[in-house]
Amino acid sequence: MICITVTPTSRTLAKVDLLNAARQGDIIELCLDHLSKEPDIPDLLSAVSKPVIISCRRPQDGGQWKGTEDQRLLLLRQAIVAGPAYVELDLDIAPRIPRFGSVQRVICFTRMDRPEHDIDAIFDEAATHHADVVKFTWPTPTLDAAWPLLAAVSQKRRLPIVGMGLGRPELTFSLLGRKFGSPWIYAALEQGMQTHPGQATVFELDEVYHWREIDKKTSFVAIAGFGESQTALTRVFNAAFSQLGMGVRCLPIQPGEIKSLKKMLEALKIKAVLVKGGLGRDVLPLADQVDEHDKEAGCLDLLLRKDSGWKGYNTQWRAGLKALEAAVADGSGAARPLERYNVLVLGNGGVARSMAYAIGQRKGLVSVCGPNDAEARETASQIGCRFVAMQNLYDTLTDIIVIADPQLVAGQKQGCINPSLFRGKEIVLDISDPPSESTLAVEARERGAKVIPPQRIFEEQVRAQFKALTGSELPEEALQQV
Repeated sequence: MICITVTPTSRTLAKVDLLNAARQGDIIELCLDHLSKEPDIPDLLSAVSKPVIISCRRPQDGGQWKGTEDQRLLLLRQAIVAGPAYVELDLDIAPRIPRFGSVQRVICFTRMDRPEHDIDAIFDEAATHHADVVKFTWPTPTLDAAWPLLAAVSQKRRLPIVGMGLGRPELTFSLLGRKFGSPWIYAALEQGMQTHPGQATVFELDEVYHWREIDKKTSFVAIAGFGESQTALTRVFNAAFSQLGMGVRCLPIQPGEIKSLKKMLEALKIKAVLVKGGLGRDVLPLADQVDEHDKEAGCLDLLLRKDSGWKGYNTQWRAGLKALEAAVADGSGAARPLERYNVLVLGNGGVARSMAYAIGQRKGLVSVCGPNDAEARETASQIGCRFVAMQNLYDTLTDIIVIADPQLVAGQKQGCINPSLFRGKEIVLDISDPPSESTLAVEARERGAKVIPPQRIFEEQVRAQFKALTGSELPEEALQQV
């Protein structure tokens, strides 16, 4: 089930929010701490037929309550008498509010500063206070931080556990909670109504993550990161899995310590990881086997778990190289269309390095330039190409410019790339963050350059990744949804 949290500020808006939430969710959490005046709780509960959880949180627990603690406890007692399906009680106040009638008690433990690791002791204490459900809430910026929550909900216990992670990676816990049988997961009704920054909306859970199709038999493919390109990748793959009737869905994760990531992936029985952008260099140590060319590129975007261990691949440089060679050859059928072309690879990081290496292998005359001169110089030295310092960038004549770093933006301020770099005759490949187009690529097109759409690279890449994952061709209808 899905629980939609509403935080109205007036009694009139409270009814509207409850009605809207009831249309989308299975359970509604009504937060009383945001209301400016004392509510008529029986009247509010009469507005909907769905089960309602009443909560009233203190500021130290992420709420907006401005009254005294005695006033808050009185309000919660009055709420219980009104007969909601559930009442949420903090662990420290649960002994002061006895069970009443058929109202179920959600005993909640909250930390706003860091994860809690002593789950068992807190669970046992909540059980002694007559909990029907135990809830844990804390920040989940990475998979490491969410791991205690995941471990707690995945084990069979005498009482059910629900969790709310603070931050976008809460999605990881929510989807796994669905698989492991958590009574409900939390979501916002719509953008702007989140209880914390980054909370997923009901629409996202339905349209992007297909959460209703997840059950205990579902296996996951991990998607590292939470950016727009990762969301696009998730939409395509989940649509394809659904169309082909596969019991597989995408699980977004934010890797923390790489040393512990491999154990976590194996514990969750995840057989593949898809990586975008700068994380490609970070996950290289995960791979037990890497193709020689991908190892030289120093960046991975696909990891598959085989019997012999994790095997790493880089599909992005291959997709980018294919698109670039097709644009340069323009149907001529040349065996090495990039040979003797002056190619400037712009940016720092794994994507820039992998493209510089790939184009060099195809006999292009490669130069590397990035905002971090030291890193660009090291990359050029390692792969045997020319280094261009940022101060000399605008004096460099090129036939092809490869935008290979999502941190690069067009502009005239310090740290930006001046659009005067584009003189209107270049071929420009934007491989910084497909399928999104960078501001630099937009400027290049407006100045007359021939820009290869990043969507083309994205499509080529996801086709290759899907085939490697499943052995099947990617349904074209899935691509059309992005």
